[in-house]
This record gives sequence, structure tokens and C-alpha cells, in this order.
Amino acid sequence: MNEAVAVDGRGSSRLTPAAAARLIALLLPTVLLAGAFGSQVFGGLYPCEMCWWQRYAHMAALVPAVLAFTAPAQSARSRTLTLLAALAIAVSGGIGVYHAGIEAKIFQGFTTCTATMHAGTTADLLKQIESAPLIRCDQVQWSFLGVSLAGWNAIFSLGGVALILGLSLKAVKR
Repeated sequence: MNEAVAVDGRGSSRLTPAAAARLIALLLPTVLLAGAFGSQVFGGLYPCEMCWWQRYAHMAALVPAVLAFTAPAQSARSRTLTLLAALAIAVSGGIGVYHAGIEAKIFQGFTTCTATMHAGTTADLLKQIESAPLIRCDQVQWSFLGVSLAGWNAIFSLGGVALILGLSLKAVKR
């Protein structure tokens, strides 16, 4: 039987804590990135600079999260990679807290406009600048239950990190 699955006394199987931690470390940034890009593509919600920072941290989390599956769930290598993914997820959550604070006017945000541009030539850059939507980091574009997307990212990211850490500690104690 796979070492990532444990069988309890009743004969039913379940994921071990270590396997559950690494699965969450992979699925959480994947789902949050899919939601972010989906809201952009299908919902027309363009990201501000700080939204991109949160996305970059989740993208970074995917690398160790995927690599964690190249080793047995109980191994030190898998645990280390899972914890590295959790660290990157926590960074995104921390940025989300700060970004939500800026949106709520708790913290002062940027005092100048920001935009992310990628171009090869000056003409391409000028064309991007002229057609790019100006998205401010201190304005909430969408909220649910009074919480902005940055706030939801912070809640899910930091909650997920707590779950990953709790499962990882439980796995070490076994």
C-alpha cells in the first residue's frame, strides 16, 4: 500500500498528515492562482501591482510543492519542500494583509501610479502604456462579505499555511 495513505482500524483509508500537507501546499496556490487569473480573464478584474506580488509568491510556491511529490511523503526532502511552499504561500498571505490594509486605508499605499509593463521595444512599451488600464492598489475592485480579493487571499493563504504547519507537526510526531 502507498505510504501516503494510512488504513485505520475499520479498514478505511485516509491520507497521512504528511501527504495531506503536501497536497494542500500544491492545491492551495493552484486554486488561488486559477481564481486570480479567472477573475481577470472572465471577470475583467485587472490586477494592480500588489496583486501581482501576491501572484508571484503563489507561483513560487508551486515549484517546491510540485517537487515535494518527487519524494515519499514521510521523507525529510518532501517535508522540507512542503514547508518551503508554505513559506511562499505565507509571503503571499502577508502581502494580502498589507494590501487589504491599504484598501481599507489602514496603511498608506503607493503615492504614485504603478503598472507592470513587459515589452521588447520602445514602441511596444508605449503601446502597452497607452492601452493598459490604470489599477490603483488602494481601490477595492470587488468584494464578498465586505472582504476584498486581497483580504480573501490573506485569509485562505494564512489559514492554509496554519493547516500545512499543523499537519506537518503531526506527521513529525508520528
